[in-house]
Amino acid sequence: MDLATFDWLLSADGQALLALASAADLSAAAQLAVLQRLRRHAPAEYAAAAYEMALLRRRAATKFAAAERLYFTRDALEQASGEIIAAYRASRYAGHGRIADLGCGIGGDLLALAQIAPVVGVDRDPLRLAMAAANLQVRGLASRATLLEADLTGDPASFLAADITAIFFDPARRRAGQRMSSLADYDPPVASINRWRDRVALIGVKVAPGVGDDQLAGLAINAIEFLSVDGDMKEALLWVGSDAGPQRCATLLSSNPAEAPISLPAPDAPPAEPVAPRGLLYEPDPAIIRAGLVGTLAQQLGAAQIDAQIAYLTSDDLRPSRMARCWRILEWHPFNLKRLRARLRTFDTGPVTVKKRGSPLDTDTLARRLSGNGQRPLVVVLTRVLDQPAMLICEGPIG
Repeated sequence: MDLATFDWLLSADGQALLALASAADLSAAAQLAVLQRLRRHAPAEYAAAAYEMALLRRRAATKFAAAERLYFTRDALEQASGEIIAAYRASRYAGHGRIADLGCGIGGDLLALAQIAPVVGVDRDPLRLAMAAANLQVRGLASRATLLEADLTGDPASFLAADITAIFFDPARRRAGQRMSSLADYDPPVASINRWRDRVALIGVKVAPGVGDDQLAGLAINAIEFLSVDGDMKEALLWVGSDAGPQRCATLLSSNPAEAPISLPAPDAPPAEPVAPRGLLYEPDPAIIRAGLVGTLAQQLGAAQIDAQIAYLTSDDLRPSRMARCWRILEWHPFNLKRLRARLRTFDTGPVTVKKRGSPLDTDTLARRLSGNGQRPLVVVLTRVLDQPAMLICEGPIG
C-alpha cells in the first residue's frame, strides 16, 4: 500500500469498502472470492488495500483492544509489542516532560506514551506516519502528539528538540522478511543511542530477548530488563540514564488487569548446591531465566536447582508465586523409556503433557505415545538431575 491508497482508504468511499471487507470471510480459501467482490466497488489496488487492512485488523486483535478501528502495515504489526507491554513501558517514563518516540512506525507505543506525556513521533516512512496520525485520531490523542518525518541517522538536532527529556527507540529488526539478530544490523543500529545520550535523561531501547551480553559492549547501558507476558518471553529493554533502574531485571506482565506487573530486580544470588527432586518442581518464568536470576528466585521460594545447568527448582514447601509454575512430583527416575511407560500404567494415566529442559526428545510425539485412557492427566518432565538424564512424573500445575 502506498500513501495515496491509504489516503483514499480514509475517505468515505474507502471506509465503506473497508467495512465491507471487514465483514467478509477472510480465510485463505475465500480470499479470491472476497477480492472479486470488493473489485466491483473499487479499483483493484483499493480492493487489495481494504482486504489487507481488514485482515491485519483481525490479526491485531490479540495485541490491540481497538484493533478493528486502527491502521497497520504487515511489518509494523509484526514488530509491535501490543498494548500490555506498551502501557507498562510508557509507565517507566512517568514524570518526564516531552518524550520522543524514535522509529514510531504506525504508533503502537506512541498511543501509550501520549497518555503519559506530550510525545513526538519520528519516522522516515510517510505511510507509517500517516497511519500513526490516523491511529492517534481514533484514540482521541491527536492533541498529545506531534509527528515528524526524519532520518534517525542524521543530525540529532533535527528531530530532538531541546525540551525533549526522554527517548523511546524502536529500531527495525527485520530486513527483506528476515529477522536480524545483531544490534549492529538493526535499522538504525542500536549504537545510535551513543549520539543521543547526552541530550536526554532517559533512553529506552526495544531489542530482541535473545540479545547477548557481548553485543552490549560499547553501548554503556545502565540496565537491561527482560519482559514476559502471561509466561511468554517477549522482549528486552535496554535503559540508559539516571532512571534506568536495576542493572538487570525480569518483569512479568499479565493480561489480567487485576494483576499488576511484578519484577525481580535483585542481583543473582550465588547458586546453592543442586539437590535431587523433592516433593515439588518449580519452573521459573522465562524472563527470570533469561535475566539469569534463577538463584535469586530459588532463595525466595526456599528451593534449589535439580541440576547446575538446568533452571528447574525443587522444594518440599509450596510457596505460590507468579514468578514460577509448580507441579507436584509423584516420582522420578533415571531416564528409561520402557520404565516410564510401565510406571505410567500404574497411575490410571489419561492425557500426558511432556515438558523438557536439557533433553533432545520430541515432546509432542512422545506425549501422544504416553497418553492413556485413564482419568488422571499427568505431566512428564524430561530433564537432567545432578548431571544425569532423568524423568519426573508430575501432576498439576498447583498453587
